[in-house]
Amino acid sequence: MIEPAAERCTAKATADFEHARHLADRVGDLLQELHRTRHALWQREAELAAGVPVVARDDEEGHLAARLEAVLKAGAQAVGCQAAAAYLLDEATRQLKLRSCWGLPRTRFLDAPRPLRGAAADLEALVGHAVVLEDTLQTAHWKVPEEFRSAVCVPISSPTVPFGTLWVFCDQPRTFSTDATNLIEIVAGRVAADLERSILLQQNVSARRYKRQLAQAARWQRNHLPRIKPLLDGWQVAGWSTQSDALGGTFHDWCVLPDGNLSIAAAAAQGRLLEAGLTAASLHAALKSHNCYRHTAEQMVNRINETLWTASAGDQFAAFFYGLIEPDCGRIEHVAAGAMHGVVERQTVCGLDCDGNPPLGTQPDSIYLAHRDSLQRGDILIIFSEGVRKLLKAERKGAFWDWLLAHRDASADELAEGLRSHVDRQPTGDDRTVLVIKREP
Repeated sequence: MIEPAAERCTAKATADFEHARHLADRVGDLLQELHRTRHALWQREAELAAGVPVVARDDEEGHLAARLEAVLKAGAQAVGCQAAAAYLLDEATRQLKLRSCWGLPRTRFLDAPRPLRGAAADLEALVGHAVVLEDTLQTAHWKVPEEFRSAVCVPISSPTVPFGTLWVFCDQPRTFSTDATNLIEIVAGRVAADLERSILLQQNVSARRYKRQLAQAARWQRNHLPRIKPLLDGWQVAGWSTQSDALGGTFHDWCVLPDGNLSIAAAAAQGRLLEAGLTAASLHAALKSHNCYRHTAEQMVNRINETLWTASAGDQFAAFFYGLIEPDCGRIEHVAAGAMHGVVERQTVCGLDCDGNPPLGTQPDSIYLAHRDSLQRGDILIIFSEGVRKLLKAERKGAFWDWLLAHRDASADELAEGLRSHVDRQPTGDDRTVLVIKREP
């Protein structure tokens, strides 16, 4: 029988073992976390190194030629040779053209490109093998591009793109050691690095120029949206348009016509970025032009469709809503083309008849018929594009419409922003536009 003291010792030893095992587990977890952290840091440092911006110096233009020649000179002299030349591939990878040299007459730059087909040494180098020719008179089938007695040809390439070949020439027959060949390959790598840097600089400059132009176009597009509210007693108008990219195809518009009627419009051009932006710009310009004279909603949409068809190659399409409101009585005449949607809130939410017509630009002889309705005091008319409808459909059923019914006394600006807050909660790749017209109680 075990004595009580012995039992206590055994229990204490068991408890100590459990604590030690628990501590060992925690230490193991910490060591694993430390290893993961070090691995993540190792990866992150490499990512940061790749993210260092390539910046041109003040004397960058015209500097590449001198830098390449200096590299070729240093490499050739280091291995005891009298000339070096870099031959680069054309875009079709069918020819090799002399782009930089040292020790050769400058008139060589006027020579026609060499066909890659049949250039045995260049082809062998481009697949990754250095070609060492100790006596070119005995190896004529390698097609040496210059009259020298010995030469080495190595590839100029990045890890993914072959640029061409580097030739180093000597005027006497000789052998090239492994160290000399390796040095020539290092020189070729330096040439490839300089070429890649120059390409990156050109791409960086082009990308910055493109971004500036895109930002200017987006700013132009935003500046053409209406900012001044129409001065109509008893009516409130608000709206917003957002693009999925910097530039897009949605816009909204309103204005008071000379006869006193309120003109409202919303559009969503098909396509992406520049294509959609250009279509929207054409559509907006046509709207402003045709708004200058008396018209009905049917006449406006049919004229804009004809203008869009005539001014395009038949590949510009847009959803479009246009309405004319008589402020005194609230009568509205409206036409919808394509996927534009509308609802009227009057204690309950009811849909506006906006279906059935094809998008603008599909056919020159399409006939767009108008629908007529009446906005009573306190009614809220909301026009929105397909991109907004998808988001409203994806959220909790009826969430926005419940919110709208609870805030029907809010202003048109507040209602428009409320709708924006609902749809902005969900990511989307669609352009979006919303137009809110409220007739005050």
